[in-house]
Amino acid sequence: MGIGVLEDRYLDRPPGTSKLGEDQGPFSDAASTSELKKDGDIILVPQPTDSPNDPLNWSPLWKNSIMVILAFASGVTTSLGPMISPGLVLLSQQFKVDPDTVSAFMVGAIVLFTGSVTFFTASGANIWGKRPFFVISTLLLLISNVWGTFANSFPSLAAMRIFQGIVSAPLETLVTSTVSDLFFVHQRGLRLSLWGVMLGSGVLIGQIIAGFIIESSLGVPGTFGISALIFCVILPLMYFVVVETTYTKPRDTKVVSSPQEILEEKAGGRQTWMELEDDPAKELKESYVSQLRIFRGRLSQDSFWKGAVKPFPLICFPAVIFSTFVYASFFTWLLMIGVLSVNIFAAPPYNLNPAQIGLTNVPLAICAVIFSPLSGWMADAVPVWMAKRNNGIFEPEFRLVLMAIAIPLSTVGFIGFGISTSEGLPLGWCLTWMTLHSIAVPFASQASISYVIDCHTKDANQAFVTINFVKAIMSFVASSIGNGLLTRFGPKGLFVGIAILNFAISALTIPSYLYGKRLRSWVARSDWAKKI
Repeated sequence: MGIGVLEDRYLDRPPGTSKLGEDQGPFSDAASTSELKKDGDIILVPQPTDSPNDPLNWSPLWKNSIMVILAFASGVTTSLGPMISPGLVLLSQQFKVDPDTVSAFMVGAIVLFTGSVTFFTASGANIWGKRPFFVISTLLLLISNVWGTFANSFPSLAAMRIFQGIVSAPLETLVTSTVSDLFFVHQRGLRLSLWGVMLGSGVLIGQIIAGFIIESSLGVPGTFGISALIFCVILPLMYFVVVETTYTKPRDTKVVSSPQEILEEKAGGRQTWMELEDDPAKELKESYVSQLRIFRGRLSQDSFWKGAVKPFPLICFPAVIFSTFVYASFFTWLLMIGVLSVNIFAAPPYNLNPAQIGLTNVPLAICAVIFSPLSGWMADAVPVWMAKRNNGIFEPEFRLVLMAIAIPLSTVGFIGFGISTSEGLPLGWCLTWMTLHSIAVPFASQASISYVIDCHTKDANQAFVTINFVKAIMSFVASSIGNGLLTRFGPKGLFVGIAILNFAISALTIPSYLYGKRLRSWVARSDWAKKI
């Protein structure tokens, strides 16, 4: 029983444990569900109101257009950090600054400040809506890239990258909650997969394109100039298409967990949201001009500061601890390979120029496009398959099986890359080992993120802020000392050390899988956890 997941003696079903398909079971009788809205045979979760202003009722074209624009803008924004990696050596030589300082401010700083500011943007978006943050962020990113184009000193470039990190936060962290605003549960996987592909491929393709720009007469400033032109295209699309998706009228939130409760209320003659005096069906459709407003006042009376600090205590939850360090570790080392390979490939025996260094990301980008959707599909398919063999009981720990793919690929990839570059083996070998780790990343990401969503659905948004913050700290520290460690220990010593550290963190998968159910029960029964 449990396929290795140990049972809890206090709770049969701690939060996250569920009977596979139990929500569908009570609705086999078509007559009993005639009043619930469906998509074919699928009951819509959450149940939309009858209001034309409810984002769930908007046309598929409008909703998908918003999603594509946000996913593309998020991918471009995420690429801003590592895109100038092919030019780090040139910047170090041009401004006579040591390599660690260059990588810390040019790559690490933008990740650090993005992760730090997410506490405030997540809380602010909950109160004032997401549209003002999206539009203003896009405008400021355009300005920051113009600044970078004309910056002629290292302090100016460093200040620009810090500013860029601050204003990047909304486009990197608010997209997932927008998907929840626009799409029903059964529609979200594809949209999140699209977002994941944009993020993964954006980071790698950005470096490929930037390599050619840096090698041309435009140099490093040209990368910011081209980015500014891209944001000139994104800004009007963001303003005219991405309207506010937060819906503030009454919607039966209980339907998210149990649609049957609505039927029971109706059968018992109790009042539901559809019988309220403020009937959403009577709302007039908001005009397009009105939807273009940037500010709509307070959409929630929640405390801004309470929302901003809430992610901190979540690090005490075992599932959040596991997801945070696994996700942060895999992301950090992916960033580090990109930063350190610049110095490795620019030196003998490879002697690659910036354009050629950028091209080393081609196999990684191809793998991101292929394996990001595959890992997303497996993150759902494998747990369902396991649940069917567990008497229909689904456990969030089943998501962690994907780590069985991520751990060996990343470990072998690090060790192989360190040895091949240390021995000066042909470039093809180096790229093969780099690619193995890049394949591992989406599987580890899917396992860790989907696991924390299943365990703490209500606090998922705040948990993402916690995860991103720890990732930012680790990435900044690694980018600040990486080149110094490379010089001291050499590629073999450094990457074997990274492989051991990453393996040790990944080994948390075993206790998380075995004792995860008991830990979820402990959190659910703890008074301190209820106060968070």
